[in-house]
Amino acid sequence: MTPAHLTASPLDAEDLRARVHKALDDVLAHQAAVLDEVSPDLAPLMDAVGELLRGGKRLRAAFCYWGWRGAGGPDVAGAVWVAASLELFQGAALIHDDVMDGSDIRRGMPAVHRRFAALHRGNGWLGSPETFGVAGAVLGGDLCLSWCDEMYAGSGLAPEALHRGRTVFDRMRTELMCGQYLDMLAQVRAETSVAEARHVIRHKSANYTVAQPLLLGGTLAGAAAELLSAYEEYGLALGEAFQLRDDVLGVFGDPDVTGKPTGDDLREGKRTVLVAATMERASPAQAAELRRSLGDPHLDIETVARLRALMVETGALQAVERLIDELCDTAWTALARADTTPETRQVLERLVVTATARTG
Repeated sequence: MTPAHLTASPLDAEDLRARVHKALDDVLAHQAAVLDEVSPDLAPLMDAVGELLRGGKRLRAAFCYWGWRGAGGPDVAGAVWVAASLELFQGAALIHDDVMDGSDIRRGMPAVHRRFAALHRGNGWLGSPETFGVAGAVLGGDLCLSWCDEMYAGSGLAPEALHRGRTVFDRMRTELMCGQYLDMLAQVRAETSVAEARHVIRHKSANYTVAQPLLLGGTLAGAAAELLSAYEEYGLALGEAFQLRDDVLGVFGDPDVTGKPTGDDLREGKRTVLVAATMERASPAQAAELRRSLGDPHLDIETVARLRALMVETGALQAVERLIDELCDTAWTALARADTTPETRQVLERLVVTATARTG
């Protein structure tokens, strides 16, 4: 019989996912009381943020926590709270990203800006529902950013540890905004190379998904430079592989699993590595078809199917799958040289598989 600790998700090791969820619930309950003191009209804002944060795998929290434990940090509530603060940061990123992409669905629910537009429309209020929706989402995301900082500072970890980690924490947030801008820029330019697309995802996703959470946890615990170097190499490779998998699922994934309609990334015109690889391998006629369809918000399922076939025919999908495998190998190699605890090594090994699973 396989031991339970090998069959359960590595995200649930040390009951971490449930503890992160509890920490977020406590913070949101406190913030709900703060907002209620200001006005009961703020309840929809709190509800929208709360429902969004109830979803998600808690990957960033896991990498932060195990970065801490792997550097010798004890299993304390403060480490869980810092890890959970990254989920608030992720919430802000998702809310703002959906506004910029004009997405309708997130985690199987209406995106926050669509939710506020519907609230406006349902109450027959004055002005544009869409403008109100965007404004509500921007403010909801800003609240998540503010609460993320509050949660980090109020985690209960020693002040000297929090001071050590602050540089990583701040840089993580800055680099995400830079990556988001580069992503917007890529979508308005005529062409994006595979190298350019990889540069964007490194800063928009790879760093803040794996590398920087790991480095944050390790830095908070006072990790040696050699361990932080191994964390960074592992994290950058796995973070990119994670985003490449997400991009593949955005075109080929099951909507019931991904929480977004099939082909939404194509409708939004995202210049992913998969799209760039397809364009580089396509014939002139195929490239013209892809350019004509990419970014069309009314793309029907038949055209999505044709573009999917094109990605297979050109070998682009196979090339991206190969790249994911190579990046996973790099992550495992980096982890093999990391001077970390056996339990941490086991969890981080299994998180490579979890983060790049083909099922979303």
